[in-house]
Amino acid sequence: MSGLLIRPRIRPRLAVVLVYTAAMCMNGLDSTIVNPALYTIAGDFGRPLSAANTVETAFLVALAVGLPVAGWLGDRFGTKRVFLGALTAFTIASAVCGLAPDLDTLVVARAVQGLAGGLLTPVGMTLLFRAFPPHERMKLAKVLIVPTALMPALGPPLGGLLTEHLSWHWLFFVNVPIGAAAVLLGVFGLREHVEGPEGKFDTVGFWLATPALGLLTYALGFGPSQGWTRPAVAVSAVLGSVLLVAAVLHQVRARTPLLKLRLLADRVYGSASALAGVTAAGLMGVLFVFPLLYQASLGASALDAGLSVFPEAVGLMLASQVVDRLLPKLGPRLLTVPALLVAAAVFATLAIPGVAENAWSVRGLMFLIGLVLGTAVLTVQISGFESIGPADMGQAMGLFQIVRTLGGALGIAACAAVIGGGHVTEAAADPGPYRTAVWVTAGLVAAGAVIALRLPREAPQPPPFDDEVAPPPGEDLAADEAPAVKG
Repeated sequence: MSGLLIRPRIRPRLAVVLVYTAAMCMNGLDSTIVNPALYTIAGDFGRPLSAANTVETAFLVALAVGLPVAGWLGDRFGTKRVFLGALTAFTIASAVCGLAPDLDTLVVARAVQGLAGGLLTPVGMTLLFRAFPPHERMKLAKVLIVPTALMPALGPPLGGLLTEHLSWHWLFFVNVPIGAAAVLLGVFGLREHVEGPEGKFDTVGFWLATPALGLLTYALGFGPSQGWTRPAVAVSAVLGSVLLVAAVLHQVRARTPLLKLRLLADRVYGSASALAGVTAAGLMGVLFVFPLLYQASLGASALDAGLSVFPEAVGLMLASQVVDRLLPKLGPRLLTVPALLVAAAVFATLAIPGVAENAWSVRGLMFLIGLVLGTAVLTVQISGFESIGPADMGQAMGLFQIVRTLGGALGIAACAAVIGGGHVTEAAADPGPYRTAVWVTAGLVAAGAVIALRLPREAPQPPPFDDEVAPPPGEDLAADEAPAVKG
């Protein structure tokens, strides 16, 4: 008996859910948790705040750089191998961030975190959606909402709490035990899937798309705070736009493109991707501009303004219950279109004079935004991949995340432009421009309702038999002992 190796038996689909949720919670939390600590980090290292801001710059730009190659890497080397490799790198980089002796080390480790995070989201969702066939994905609403809604909203208050009562180092140390446990569970519980990409790696597409996304993310992320005419921002915006156009032209002509843009021609997936970009633009735009309006109207502190939008996360959590119950009955179109119209109306209500002056009205409206817009976003995220086969799932997930990421950045940039210039670090006395920017976000969400008319009427139905469908959750999967290799 001493020579036997005892291997824990874990249901693969349960393992996918647990590992995905842990990894995405780490990734979602890290996108916002550092912001309250930047002043403290700058002071500890004796550097100006502008230098400390590179901690976030490195994370965001590296995250965008990782997105274009995520689908190809997952197909080429296997989703389990790439996901766990990225999760391991993210966890190790978190430890290095916490132990960083100087700002330069922190920035480099933060960039590694961002690059790994750019791989985690699309590859993780590919694992998740390959494990659950379309007719079972409604139950994933409760899984998807936690990392995408609750964790980013918890980031700022948790970051401030840890920085004040422990130290900023713990912003990164909290990831280490969670990441290590998730990697260990994934090693034993996840199933490998190697799709096998067609043809050779698209080197030209890589050298066009990757810097394009990095430069545009830098410009859109820091143009509002640093000014659009600042040389670094202006050059990044122009060069990134040129490279993006060149990348698109190359992708549509290449025989084996890095990004399969042809997938956007699919009615359901193309509509879902467009909706992801538009709704991300509206949501990120309003979450950016409304705290400024709140300060302009009430003279509230930055902390109060940040907490004013927190009820949105609570509404998003409840949206998962709504989608779970109503999507099978109403179908994607009938659930999404009214939700987006109501969300647009709620956005517009926030811009009405007198509303922002009432703290409880703000909290109630933010809760409604989370509930109705979250319902639409989750419905799109779950039903948009119904027509995507397993072979294209990795590519589709990567492309979907790219559209959503750029949509959010564009929404913030549009609101900053309406406010009137790049310097928006402090709210002006006149709330008028901020109200106009909120109206812009309402228009974006309303435009999404028009796009949503292209979604299917019926929810996905279980097929009579499909050998691509994963086994039921309770089945003892002996096949988990062998990887699933295709291509």
